[in-house]
Parts: sequence; C-alpha cells; structure tokens
Amino acid sequence: MVDPRLLEILVCPRCKGELEYRTGENESLICHACAVAFPVRDGIPVMLMDEAAALNKQ
Repeated sequence: MVDPRLLEILVCPRCKGELEYRTGENESLICHACAVAFPVRDGIPVMLMDEAAALNKQ
C-alpha cells in the first residue's frame, strides 16, 4: 500500500500527468495519457520509464 500523501504529489515522469492507483495482485500507478503502468514494489512506486509496462489500448 502506497502512502496516500505520496499519491497526492506523484505525477507521470514523462508527461507530468495524473496517475491512477490500482491495488491488487499487480499493484501499479497508471498514466492514461502515456498508456503505461508503473509497478509498485513493497509499497514503493518505481517511477522509471524503463520499468514501466505499456498498456494495451482497445
């Protein structure tokens, strides 16, 4: 679980847009504008473009 105070200030490193926090098996932060998901490992968001996974646009 990511600290809610941290979620308030985090933005996408590429476009500086808002992120959607998703919990569950694949906890992640989603940037819809860039269509990428940043992983969260042990409660720490990994905000590196090299670590981001592309979202499938449908």
